[in-house]
Amino acid sequence: MKLEGTFTALVTPFHPDGSLDLDSLSGLVEWQIESGVEGLVPCGSTGESATLSHAEHARVVRHVVEAAAGRVPVIAGTGSNSTEEALELTHSARDAGAAAALLISPYYNKPTQEGLYLHYRRIAEETGLPLVLYNIPGRTASRIEPETIARLSGLPGIVGLKEAGGDLGKTSDTLAAADPDFVVLSGDDALTLPMMAIGGRGVICTTSNVAPRPMGDLVRAELRGDRATARRIHFELLPLMNALFLETNPIPVKTAVEIIGRIPDATLRLPLTEMQKTKRDALEAVLASLHP
Repeated sequence: MKLEGTFTALVTPFHPDGSLDLDSLSGLVEWQIESGVEGLVPCGSTGESATLSHAEHARVVRHVVEAAAGRVPVIAGTGSNSTEEALELTHSARDAGAAAALLISPYYNKPTQEGLYLHYRRIAEETGLPLVLYNIPGRTASRIEPETIARLSGLPGIVGLKEAGGDLGKTSDTLAAADPDFVVLSGDDALTLPMMAIGGRGVICTTSNVAPRPMGDLVRAELRGDRATARRIHFELLPLMNALFLETNPIPVKTAVEIIGRIPDATLRLPLTEMQKTKRDALEAVLASLHP
């Protein structure tokens, strides 16, 4: 698996009664692949993993793997604040045929850096599935520090990092300290281009749920050294990137995917709620400018 490019953090469609809408999920997978994304990431934050049961989680991952049918790699979200639970989810993803797993840093219990190191090392050793670390301290109250990432980057099976800490200084420190083959991907859509300028290799992306081809074009342009094209697309997409975070992710992006007709319903599970009207109006205005 080449960990480079645009990997869409898929929304998880639900029927109005809250059950999984796997037919709509299949449609999203087809559209994403046709639009040229390099990979798919089910059951992350954008996929509402926090409100999926273990059985639903396994079903979504397996469904995306089957729908992708080997055309692009599937990186399954399998993180937890419990190492045992993360092991269970990662084993399940491996058995379903996922190419790799994305593991958010353990949240709420605020482990030490040694605890984080041992958490990831154990999962890598016991599952044998390539692991992508996920740094998003705004959600977890737990940051994997550059020194810890550098230690982990030398272990077999730990291949990359989704960096959503919003700190380019920390990202620079990580890139400088990590193993040369370790890949850093942006987890902040609006920071994708700046992060790639210092050595990032792409993005695990919310925006590509709505604009997969232009987001992919941005990343591919920067990878081939065409900074002018990458900058132009970055600024064209910036209003959308900002609009998709007017409320807590994934509320706006799931609403946007419904507005553009890619899913029939933007049902969310509590405690997430539908988008406030004023913010939905603002989102619709941005989408109208992109999809006239």
